[in-house]
Amino acid sequence: MSIVSRRETGGTVVFIKTTFTQETLASWSVYYQISRPEQNRKRAEALAAGSKGHELWAALDVQPNDLIIEKKRFSAFIQGSSNLAEVLRSRGIDTILVTGTVTSVCCESTARDAMMLNFKTVMVTDGNAAATDEDHNASLAAFYLTFGDIMSTDMLIGCLRHNARHSASKTRVNALTAAAE
Repeated sequence: MSIVSRRETGGTVVFIKTTFTQETLASWSVYYQISRPEQNRKRAEALAAGSKGHELWAALDVQPNDLIIEKKRFSAFIQGSSNLAEVLRSRGIDTILVTGTVTSVCCESTARDAMMLNFKTVMVTDGNAAATDEDHNASLAAFYLTFGDIMSTDMLIGCLRHNARHSASKTRVNALTAAAE
């Protein structure tokens, strides 16, 4: 989805970065116990603050007014992961659009938890990615059946532009980009 469209229609762009800390070894110990030691080492190296893997992708159009939030779990909303819910609520944001990777892990976890915390949530069908189309589509279908809506980029851009032109409501549509695992 075009970040320009989000900005031009009044949306807030939030980039989510998965961050490994030594603290997560204790507070999320079950994850590290069920994962292979080599996988844990690679995750720690890739997602530690200051590492190449922790950086936002260079081609992203990050603007000074965009927010960058660090999370410590797959979901940006689960307790102990980040302060995202508080940041969004303090800005009056009640609706989020989720894009990023991996559809069935970080994106779906964040989207489901957002809905359960009373945010209207849309997963962008062509703005999320998974290892396979089958995994991607299964995740979107599961989300759509219970937790929120799914829309393509083109459909969302049309809705955003229409609402910006014709809506007198104060509802603000905003965006989240989940960081890659």
